Amino acid sequence: MNLTTRKLSLICACAFAVSGCATNDSLTRGQAGAAVGAVAGAVLGHQMDGDKGRYVGAVVGAIAGNAVGRYMDDQQQALERELSQEQAADEIRISRLADNSLKLNLSSEVSFDFDSTMVKVDFRESLNKVASVLSDYPGTAVHIVGHTDSVGSEVYNQQLSMRRASSVKNYLVNKGVGARRTRTQGFGETTPIANNATEYGRERNRRVEIYLKPIVEGSEAEAFRSPV
Repeated sequence: MNLTTRKLSLICACAFAVSGCATNDSLTRGQAGAAVGAVAGAVLGHQMDGDKGRYVGAVVGAIAGNAVGRYMDDQQQALERELSQEQAADEIRISRLADNSLKLNLSSEVSFDFDSTMVKVDFRESLNKVASVLSDYPGTAVHIVGHTDSVGSEVYNQQLSMRRASSVKNYLVNKGVGARRTRTQGFGETTPIANNATEYGRERNRRVEIYLKPIVEGSEAEAFRSPV
């Protein structure tokens, strides 16, 4: 049996195993498809660790175009279910964008102390819930974007927004979200969503946003382009 045949046999075996799990309701259809795609991507991409004799690398499964809507529906429902308490308290807002991406807006008032880049202890359980859902849906790229109000210098605010985005990323990665699927950006005070002349406006402008973009088969690079 040649190398290509062995690879295809492995893919078929994994697909059969994952499909069996989906039949038993342990995986949604979207998750099962992503899992099969992940194995196929790793095998056909020659992602082999020569020292350990196993497939490694970014085994993120691309989603077939006709399955994207269902996959993102399932992920949104999972997030809304897990974060119902945070949504009720307006600590995290979840919205669906026109391109099927999901956007989570994290209030900095509950996630960070003033001028701090360390995630508040009381908010970590909320991020644990986010990490748990993201781990179940590997077919999305995770973009973490930091923003500040206009108090302080523009340079300092830019640095603060980037450090906060990196802090959220590091926390999620430590909880099992693949680092290869995450990207961070900091926009400082340059993209306000409210009037910085009022305390309420400044509070809204201090935020971290998480964008979840589907990794679509055939246009995978698009998922990793900046969402803003």
